[in-house]
Amino acid sequence: MQFSQYLFYKDLPFKTTIRNYTNNDFDQLIAIQKECFPPPFPSDLWWTKDQLASHLRHFPKGAICAEVDGILAGSITTLIVDYNGEDHTWNEITDNGSIGTHQTFGNVLYVVDISVRPKFRGTGVGRLLMQSLFHLVVELKLEAVLGGSRMPGYEKVKDHMTPEKYLAEIITGSYKDPVVSFLMKTGRTPVKLLPNYLDDPESANYGVLMEWKNPFLEKSQ
Repeated sequence: MQFSQYLFYKDLPFKTTIRNYTNNDFDQLIAIQKECFPPPFPSDLWWTKDQLASHLRHFPKGAICAEVDGILAGSITTLIVDYNGEDHTWNEITDNGSIGTHQTFGNVLYVVDISVRPKFRGTGVGRLLMQSLFHLVVELKLEAVLGGSRMPGYEKVKDHMTPEKYLAEIITGSYKDPVVSFLMKTGRTPVKLLPNYLDDPESANYGVLMEWKNPFLEKSQ
């Protein structure tokens, strides 16, 4: 995959290239993780070079980055799984981030991680990365993009609000979550809460399963 598009920062256009990442990008990909997920997010959940190499072995098409003037602005990593609605943890479905659970003949594209460098947030880089997955799902004739989202905004209200109530308030627009609300803006829909999804104190270890259904599947078949 490779294509370029102009995005805007303070009304000034800049060219962004979406492409598959390679082993030459590993140092930058790890640096992006450190910028995007500072403490208290567990540092042992940042990418390692072994994990990134595993992504390229198992599913190079699903290893995607955004490049601006030779610098990586963000990345998104996926695998294909055969999903039937069961609850799961991030570690279980992604093989601890190494995607050894990739199933070539599965039915959905599962998002392992999306990271956008803070200085590029609000420019459309994250949305463009997500759109690249929609293109990939259509190309591969899969049913959906699926993935568990963090809900880091829950930390501010968790002493007086249940996770179920918090998610309901996000859906109605009463609350805005930095991650869940962003993904909703890209076209993904909250499906359900996943308890003990990830070691993530800000989200009280919950994930929000979010989906984008392939609207072209019947036509393509």
